[in-house]
This record gives sequence, C-alpha cells and structure tokens, in this order.
Amino acid sequence: MLVDLIAFLAGWGAGWWLLWRVPLPPRVKPGTSPPREAVTIVVPARDEADVVPVLLASLRPELDAGDEVIVVDDHSQDATADRARAGGATVVAAPPLPPGWVGKAWACHTGAGRAQRSTLVFLDADTRLAPGGLARLVTGLAATGGLYSVQPWHEVPRPSERLAAVFNVVAMMGTAAFAPGRGGRASVGAFGPCLLTTAADYRSAGGHAAVRGAVLDDLALARRYRAAGLAVTIHGGRGTISFRMYPAGLRQLVEGFTKNFAAAAGATHLRTTVLITLWLAALCAPAVLAGTAPALGVLCYVAAALQMGVHLRRLGSFGVLSAALYPVALAVFVAVFARSLVATVAFGRVRWKGRELSTRRGPTRRRPTRAP
Repeated sequence: MLVDLIAFLAGWGAGWWLLWRVPLPPRVKPGTSPPREAVTIVVPARDEADVVPVLLASLRPELDAGDEVIVVDDHSQDATADRARAGGATVVAAPPLPPGWVGKAWACHTGAGRAQRSTLVFLDADTRLAPGGLARLVTGLAATGGLYSVQPWHEVPRPSERLAAVFNVVAMMGTAAFAPGRGGRASVGAFGPCLLTTAADYRSAGGHAAVRGAVLDDLALARRYRAAGLAVTIHGGRGTISFRMYPAGLRQLVEGFTKNFAAAAGATHLRTTVLITLWLAALCAPAVLAGTAPALGVLCYVAAALQMGVHLRRLGSFGVLSAALYPVALAVFVAVFARSLVATVAFGRVRWKGRELSTRRGPTRRRPTRAP
C-alpha cells in the first residue's frame, strides 16, 4: 500500500508541476498606454456562418481606425461570406486548395498575403474577444515578440462539451510552458485559435507556407519560429478571449481531438510525456485501489478531484461537477486518444470539416466528392 501511495503522490505532484501557473495577457488600463500600432486580423472560416458574426461583434468595439479585419472564406457551403460582410469584415475567397496544403494553413496564408498592417492577429472564427481583449493581446505581443499565442477560455455550457476537460488540461501541460520558472515560454507548440506576430517575424519564420502540410499548423509554426531564433510565448485566455470548442456535440469533439492528439503527443518532449503519463496514471489510481485499499482509494480520489478542479478553473467554465466526475472525461480521453493513434499510425489520415487530412509526408488527400 505504501508503494501505491508513493506512486500516486509522484503522479499527483507531476500534475502540479506541469500546470503550476497559467500567466494571462497583461492588463491594460484605458488611457494609460500609448496608441498601439494598427493590426490586421485574419480569420480563416469554413462553414462558420453561425459563429463568425459573434466574433465580429466582439471585435467591433476593440478596433482602431487603422485596423483591418479579413475573413478568408475557405470554400464554405453556408452563408459564412455574407454574414462576414454584414459584420463589416473584408471577405477574401480562398483560391482552390493546392496539392500538399492543409485548408486552414492555406486560408491563413491567403489572408496574410492581403494584410496591409505590420502586426498580424490570426483568430479562429469561433473565438470571442472580451472587452479590452485585443489591446491585451497586442500588448502581450509587444512584450514578448516572436510568436505570441493565447489559449481561449473554454466556455462549456453543455454536458457533452465538458467531456473535453482532460483534453484541455493535457494540451496545456504538453507545451511545458506552465511549469515553475517557465513564465509561458513554450518549448512545444502554440494555440491555433489565437496567434499574434509581426509581419516581419512571420516572414522570417516562413509563415504558413513553411507548414503547409501540417495537420497541427500551430505546433509546426511554433517550431519554425524557434528554428528562426524567435520567441514563442503562450498564455491563458481568461478575461481576454474565449470560445466554445466543440458546440455541435460529442461527434464533433471526437473528430476534432482525433485530429489533434496523436500528432501533438508525437511533438511533446520525452520528459513532459513521461510526467503527463504519470499524472494520468495517478488519475486512474483511485479505481485501482478501490478493491484493495478502499480508504486510500477515496483519499486519492478526493486529492485528484481537487487538483482537477484547480486546473479546470483556470482553463474554462467546467465547474465543480466536471472535476468531481473527472473519471468520465478521463475515459473519453483514453478512448479518443487510442482512436487518434489508430487513425494516425495505421491509416495515415484523419478527417475534419469534410476533408481528409494526411498525417504522413506528402500531398494532402481529399475526397473527390467534396468541393475543395
């Protein structure tokens, strides 16, 4: 029993170490900072008619006179373009997807090519800025340079969306940016929903053209920035930017994380992977101990649930119940991660938004029955 307790404490301690502190973008008091430089906001959008008006409405009070908002319509089958125009954005139709490109990278590349400002802000269409959020993001970039990325605060109003709890925590841990002394400096990756950079640094790193075939363009782009000697900094988005990651339900969640997690695991440093594995094992420990040492199992469960509650409180609106029922989200995580490994290793492709994405080197595969 002592060995079991020591093993649990080791994994539980790894969980605290990996997510010790989640820095936030700097606060900006109105009227206390000099006027910021104008920015180009690029929004890649594929079938986002329901959410792009919400993003644009949140952006409108944040914009200065010189800012521009470009929505790149990535061959949408709905009214994305019309609603983006109605929201005041400049709409650019993405040209046909070239061989070897992933759709989002191509849309971002297209938007960056039309940008007229020296600072680029890439936002997913399902994000939403809090009041003062854009100023905080731009101030964060000014303080760090290079690639500045923020993980949006995760709004989870539906039970199916709360099943993303363990995924959210593991994604943050895997960057190795939130351990003691890191201060948000990422050793792995960035967060694709919110990326900021100067146009000069974007060109120096090769931009999205350099990561054209990557399923996870944010991880690949971060690697390009580091290879160019540029900083990569990531922060949490609470009070700055939020999103509903998979509002359509469990099927969308499974498809999205199938795309993301096996590839992300392959990019994570070995030490970080070992620590995350120890932490996941600690989350499983109460179930293992229940048959042999029930009292110890209950204590370990309470400790794990409390830790999960602290972590989730910094990442989204998951609430106490999500922490208390973390074994359900853990089971979903394990099942989807196994599915992702099979799709990535055995089949070499994953599916997202009607496109088949190759997880191997070479041209991206797409179904011929779907418009590019």
